Amino acid sequence: MLFKMRQVVVVFSLSLLLLTSCATQAPSRFEQAQQNSTQRGSGAVVKESESGGSFNKFFPPSSDGYERVYTQEKKGFAEAKLKKDGKEVAVLAISDTLNNPNAAKKFEKSSQNIGGYPAVAQGSTGTAVLVGDRFQVKVLSRDPAFSESDRQTWLEKFDLNGLSQLK
Repeated sequence: MLFKMRQVVVVFSLSLLLLTSCATQAPSRFEQAQQNSTQRGSGAVVKESESGGSFNKFFPPSSDGYERVYTQEKKGFAEAKLKKDGKEVAVLAISDTLNNPNAAKKFEKSSQNIGGYPAVAQGSTGTAVLVGDRFQVKVLSRDPAFSESDRQTWLEKFDLNGLSQLK
């Protein structure tokens, strides 16, 4: 009788294990990002988008104790970290809004200008301008001491007028 009861418990446990292992699990954050990026209308890179390398010449150079370090470059996007004394204080980026038309819409009601281009705050740590109705130039603080004023200053250091000549 004890042997029979153990068999029932083992069979029940194995059945339960089998059922729970077959249950669908939520995708990991990486799987979810992959799903989101491949969905229709997710802002895939368009053929007409500028190459990321073509943006590099418009970034401000290292100066005044700040070091610019390029970190990412892909079609339609380039990014650099801004470091001071070896510490990352901000991220500088240029992106082609052809890949994400909604990114340009947030500038339509802008009442602020930086360097002659419409500007918007992006949360409490980001500031961006739209150049030539197409290119979003953004500075994101990574250090609390890197202020809104610092972000605006660094946006003005980009060659915004040169960027506006890209077609």
